[in-house]
Amino acid sequence: MAVKYIPFFPEPIEGQALLNNFNRTLRYRGVEDLSGRLRRGMPYYEVETTEKVGDADTDNMIIRGECLSACAYLKEQGIKVDLVYIDPPFASGADYAKKVYVRRNPKVAEAISQAETELDIDELKAFEETMYGDVWDKEKYLNWMYENLVAIKSVMSDTASIYVHLDYHIGHYVKILMDEIFGEDNFRNEIVWKRTGAHNDAGKYGIVHDTIFWYSKNQEYFFHEIFIDLTEEHKSTRFKNIEEGTGRKFYPGPITAPGSGPSRIFRGKELLPPAGRHWSYSQENIDELERQNRIYYSSTGTPYLKEYEDEYVEQGRRVQSIWDDILPSKTGNELVDYATQKPEALLERIIKASSNEGMLVADFFGGSGVTAAVANRLGRRFIHNDIGINSIQTARDRLVSAGASFEVKEVKDGVRLYRNPQQTMDNICRLMPGMKNDDSVDEFWEGYISDSKLGKVPVYVPNLMDSSSKLLDEVMMNRILHEAIPELPSDIKKVIVYYVDITSEEEIYKFINEDKSVPKDFVELRDLKVVLDDVVAEDYAEYKVERATEELCGKKIEKEGFDIEITKFVSDRVLQKIYDFNAKNMGADKKKKFNPISISKEGLETIEYLSVDCTATEGEWHSDSEVKIDKLGYVILNGQKTKNFWDAKIYAPKQPLRLKIRNICGDETIFVL
Repeated sequence: MAVKYIPFFPEPIEGQALLNNFNRTLRYRGVEDLSGRLRRGMPYYEVETTEKVGDADTDNMIIRGECLSACAYLKEQGIKVDLVYIDPPFASGADYAKKVYVRRNPKVAEAISQAETELDIDELKAFEETMYGDVWDKEKYLNWMYENLVAIKSVMSDTASIYVHLDYHIGHYVKILMDEIFGEDNFRNEIVWKRTGAHNDAGKYGIVHDTIFWYSKNQEYFFHEIFIDLTEEHKSTRFKNIEEGTGRKFYPGPITAPGSGPSRIFRGKELLPPAGRHWSYSQENIDELERQNRIYYSSTGTPYLKEYEDEYVEQGRRVQSIWDDILPSKTGNELVDYATQKPEALLERIIKASSNEGMLVADFFGGSGVTAAVANRLGRRFIHNDIGINSIQTARDRLVSAGASFEVKEVKDGVRLYRNPQQTMDNICRLMPGMKNDDSVDEFWEGYISDSKLGKVPVYVPNLMDSSSKLLDEVMMNRILHEAIPELPSDIKKVIVYYVDITSEEEIYKFINEDKSVPKDFVELRDLKVVLDDVVAEDYAEYKVERATEELCGKKIEKEGFDIEITKFVSDRVLQKIYDFNAKNMGADKKKKFNPISISKEGLETIEYLSVDCTATEGEWHSDSEVKIDKLGYVILNGQKTKNFWDAKIYAPKQPLRLKIRNICGDETIFVL
């Protein structure tokens, strides 16, 4: 149960905006569900600091949790954000997967000898698992996005801007929502980002761009013009005129702007501006430009402003609303193996344009951590928020490598996710004894359980990817009683309703009984968190802790610190993934030989990351030493890349108190030493 609910700001308009093209008025759908949630406010839960990295006194944060809960926390703490960039799901209808690479086993002599040669990426053993699903019902997506955007607005400073990155699937609908939430007058730009050179889309023009909507919260906002280098093509086609006497190349640029205005005197002659436009300069400034020979006259006597090539080359070309000069990085240090990663150059442009050093930049669908990484590099403070553990770990490791200071926080909403909401939903049914999926029950129900006395018992499971379904209150129960249950076959004698959060189990049962639409005991309520606790099982490790040694003159001598050697590691979750992968691919393509993935008895090749805490035996984590093994087997030691292969050890500078091990799928387990 949420500790309390934090009101949105300002008072939101009830419902989801849809434009009626005939009379230009806004009408609303889903008012009953969405407006109730908006009136109730953002759910505020306890937020726990799980790790501190770098300087203790820092405003930088990584928050694991939903956007709504993160915004509720920020608002409760009085934290205001100066710039927001979000790259939310695009409602693309696709599932996004992460490629999971099995590491080298340092305990196998053959693997050690192979370590002398670089493995080609295609030779690595790998399997895929879903990071998140981007399959949405349009109405649910827009209601979800509306709620998130209102929450984000509630924590934006008065001069803040927001950039929302989408594509053709849903962007045009979200633009209407943003007009309502932020105001049409605060719309600044629709930015077209050309993300690739060509795309082979059968039967239509190749789709090569995304759209970024930029809104400010108010009329006062920060914007710094961005200039880029001129291309040779641009220079040769633009600066064709040559000034007599100096030989300087120039371009005759406009000297008017939109909006009517009075006449001005040019070369002793009064000239009216073109209809609907005005002269850009006062008479005094025009006279000064004349003295500087900065005004060019066409053959018809129309004045233009000389824009010199040499000045343009020094300053560069002003960035326009079509960005075709930034392509996704396919190689290089910034790649972090994240499916929807955006290039740093894209975020650098946005952050430089709409913020100053020291300002707070937030990304509430943080993904690969690019926003936080670039903000940190540019001297801004940052907030990275995401619900998936892969995102949190990717951003955390990326920021450690950059030398950033930050705190990692987790929203304690009672839900123990299995890596991310999508994978959790995929695993829930497996943990419910007798649970089956069947088309005989409506899609509202996750499936049914067979009971020897009652027959089929439909089961409702809230969608963990939809925050609106997590709370079981009277509104939700009323929908179940009067919309979902009547659609069931007449021979159904009982249903099971799982919940993540509930107003009060006693009150809901009372509501059901007073409703009298179903027989007594027809509805059984169950807490989904009990099931989720079984989803997140701990990994097993064997290890030994010894005084650290080093070799000197052919002898091993003790040195300061300790070595922790991992002798065995077992992750049932990873092994199950590998088993499923092998079973799926065995014999799938008879023309191509399939080599199943095998894991050694030590299991060390399923370890991705280790960290030692020499500071505390409980509470927030302090990483006094850490080792990450990249997919090629090289060690990243305390954030710095090396060309060394992992030797199954991690060094602790002081007496180690706790050991954290992350498996290759991203699950982390802490062992008290």
